[in-house]
Amino acid sequence: MGGMTSQNVLNVVDSAMVSRLPASETALAAVGYGGFSIFVSQALLLGFSTSVQASASRRKGEGRGGEAAKFLNAALLIIALVAPLFVVVLFFRAPSIFPYLSDDVAVIDQAVVYYQIRLFGIAFLAMNFAFRGYWNAMDLARYYLTTLVLMHATNIFLNYVFIFGNLGAPALGTAGAGLATAISLAVGSGIYTIIALRNARDHGFLAGLPPRQDIKTLIKLTIPSGFQNLFFAAGFLCMLWIIGQIGTAEAASAHVLVNLTLVALLPGMGLGLAAATLVGQALGRRDPDDAEAWGYDVVKVSLVVVGLLGLPFAIAPEAILTTVYTLSPDVLNVTTWPLRIVGLSIALDAAGMVFMNSLLGAGDARRVMVVAALFQWLVFLPGAFLIGPVMGWGILGIWVLQGVYRGLQAIVFFNFWRGRRWAAIKI
Repeated sequence: MGGMTSQNVLNVVDSAMVSRLPASETALAAVGYGGFSIFVSQALLLGFSTSVQASASRRKGEGRGGEAAKFLNAALLIIALVAPLFVVVLFFRAPSIFPYLSDDVAVIDQAVVYYQIRLFGIAFLAMNFAFRGYWNAMDLARYYLTTLVLMHATNIFLNYVFIFGNLGAPALGTAGAGLATAISLAVGSGIYTIIALRNARDHGFLAGLPPRQDIKTLIKLTIPSGFQNLFFAAGFLCMLWIIGQIGTAEAASAHVLVNLTLVALLPGMGLGLAAATLVGQALGRRDPDDAEAWGYDVVKVSLVVVGLLGLPFAIAPEAILTTVYTLSPDVLNVTTWPLRIVGLSIALDAAGMVFMNSLLGAGDARRVMVVAALFQWLVFLPGAFLIGPVMGWGILGIWVLQGVYRGLQAIVFFNFWRGRRWAAIKI
């Protein structure tokens, strides 16, 4: 929870600093488009986080912890081979992609440069997520939190230097935000490697790969999880395009709303990652009843924790927005009520996230992918286009629909968990 919370503090600080640039609406919209495009570009590789965590936690539960880090070795090797191909292809395609996302030339110009700079951090981010999966699986999440705090401190300092041109550096604006993030991701990978050399050698870190069949299983778990990330990220980018059809103020508002939503939601994600570990370890001990109990118990905690975190959004959204951001009156006006909707619906969303991660921890990645993709692409996005640009209900209508679809998805994941088909999956 601490790690996920600190991760989003970084996002909020980034967007808050960008909002202080001249033409802040344009800058916020550009960072929003560029950031979500990066999410899409790296989504497949982020699937290694889930597969490493599920595989390593299962080995730990089986009493074979000495083999756990070999799954991390395999993930890091694959990422190192594949990520550079993503960077080369996407770097040169970027200028032709972004005009499809926005008609605002100023937004496109800033978004392309921001995106191209962020591309150089893809391999480091994917490696960091693989390390995160391993630390969580081995009950060593404190290393994840420590590294994130150091990464965020680096990013905030470099934002100060490169966005505004301090300490003799050029003022790069949104491009400076992208450069700061890319460098901080590389710093994080270096820190993770040093920590692993000191604390994971006994579990096989850099001591070979798992058997070929285990590598196939790792990839088998990575693919559906990666495609789930891809559909989710692409869906968010599509949502941003839909909102952009309403106006630039609304696009800037969406960037702010997503970052503030994650303030409350990411602690729920942290609980979900804990549930995935506990479920995987219990199944490794061949105790599915204990695994099922962990899923329910973590959901109870998430309802309380995330519900309390979302309460200020429901009660005083305007006060929060004016305290954290420097927003134009137009952006503030269209953001206030959607943020209140977030506060009212976020606890149920967090419960669904915990059930989803519990299923992933059990290896039930394919069903999770199918449900998440169908709800987002067949229910939410067509409805958002109809409600927003066509019917004129604006970003408020889109955010209400988003709360409804996430709630329905949570109910489906709850029924999957209750059905216990996941208990028979072997990793």
